[in-house]
Amino acid sequence: MKIAIGGFQHETNTFAPMKADFAAFEQADSWPALQESNALLNAFGGMNIPISGFMDQAKALGHELVPLLWCSATPSGPVTKDAFERIAQSMLSKLEMALEEGIDALYLDLHGAMVCEHLEDGEGELLTRIRALTGPSLPIIVSLDLHANISETMHAHADMLVTYRTYPHVDMAETGQRAAEALEARLREGTRAACAFRKIDFLIPLTASCTLVDPAKEIYGGLGDLERGTVKSVSLATGFSPADISFCGPSVLVYAAAQEEADGVADELARRLYALEDRFAGALWAPQAALAYVTETGKPGPFILADTQDNPGAGGNGDTVELLKTILDSNLEKSLMGVIYDPEVARAAHEAGEGAAISLPLGAKTGGAPEEPIHTDWQVIRLSDAPFAATGPFYAGSQISLGKAALLRHGAVDVVVAERKVQCADQAMFTHLGAEPSSYRVVAVKSSVHFRADFEPIAEEVLVVASPGPNPADHTLLPYKRLRAGVRLMPGGDVFPGEPVR
Repeated sequence: MKIAIGGFQHETNTFAPMKADFAAFEQADSWPALQESNALLNAFGGMNIPISGFMDQAKALGHELVPLLWCSATPSGPVTKDAFERIAQSMLSKLEMALEEGIDALYLDLHGAMVCEHLEDGEGELLTRIRALTGPSLPIIVSLDLHANISETMHAHADMLVTYRTYPHVDMAETGQRAAEALEARLREGTRAACAFRKIDFLIPLTASCTLVDPAKEIYGGLGDLERGTVKSVSLATGFSPADISFCGPSVLVYAAAQEEADGVADELARRLYALEDRFAGALWAPQAALAYVTETGKPGPFILADTQDNPGAGGNGDTVELLKTILDSNLEKSLMGVIYDPEVARAAHEAGEGAAISLPLGAKTGGAPEEPIHTDWQVIRLSDAPFAATGPFYAGSQISLGKAALLRHGAVDVVVAERKVQCADQAMFTHLGAEPSSYRVVAVKSSVHFRADFEPIAEEVLVVASPGPNPADHTLLPYKRLRAGVRLMPGGDVFPGEPVR
């Protein structure tokens, strides 16, 4: 069979200050730059990315791949109208040519939580336009992030939606493989499976959807067991909560030979989620309390501090500095933090050179929190401006680009500052600049959960810290306006727009 393939990835925090323009999708960061046509076929070899797993499995099954377009941008505020329309039109034009030449199916590597300046449902609109072009009969399989905010439109226009099952997302390529197997079954059987779709009416904090700890560990560990008999696929998306859209929140999707069977499994999974609702909350530390705890334990570390509310993987810009200020004031020996997004300081460090001293305001420049930059002197320890290989399982197979990057030092505190914002989820972001995380007492990372895949094995303990940023772990702090009625902003909490739970 001839299968057209493409992807358009963005996770949108509608409360974040910076938007994703076309240039954000063109550039390489922790994932490849925008890829088109035949270049796409050779851009993802060995990477932990869904389209990579799909291509490998589809080729193993003997299918021919017809490349369209693939791109991604670091999570941020809404995608600009210009970026969405340019990318969507390019993908549709390439798909139209592929349809003229003849294709048997389409696979798309999407995120599922894209919001645009002019669209509440980016993926839904893209799939609507695609289905209008292909007609109702072409099989379309889509892989989605575990944090997808799935809409009725999205599932209506796809034969099947398949989501990740791990957070940290170490199974992205594996999800692509499952999507290829699902498409193979769809092509073989010739009919679309029945689908049961359920929206769950409470929002889950990002850190509480980590599948390394309960209750998410318990639920996701059992999803495969639900795929029995003629149940073809079971997916649970926990949703991406900092998105002020009507369909924000968790979703259950079950595909089966018969509607009654799909409904039964979907209802069973939804009941389990509601039964465990109150457990979807995690402990948060104030910065001062976290550092005091580290001091009191007397243990050597490293203690990994997750600066979750300024996570670039959730729309933060990686430049809020309260946690860094607290570390500087703590007098702890040998601390490390990264990655601070500050192009001005990163470029100044490169101009000054290794061994030089610089004095520029650091961080707090993008409006992610109401705070002032850090004013102090820094010694430039090490510089880099070249891509480097990821060494951890989340970014496996990727070449990471921070642009101009610098390891800076003030007293016993080292900081990695970069020209590009990237979620700090791989030790190579430190080690390529000569900083070995395991040798520090405290390592603070701009991440929520993905860091655990690479840092938890070396951690004395992990502390999730609530420092200022545009991704509050407490959703009641976000000024939602568009959520559907009846959604609880926090597990077991108030119902939007503020009525108490009964």
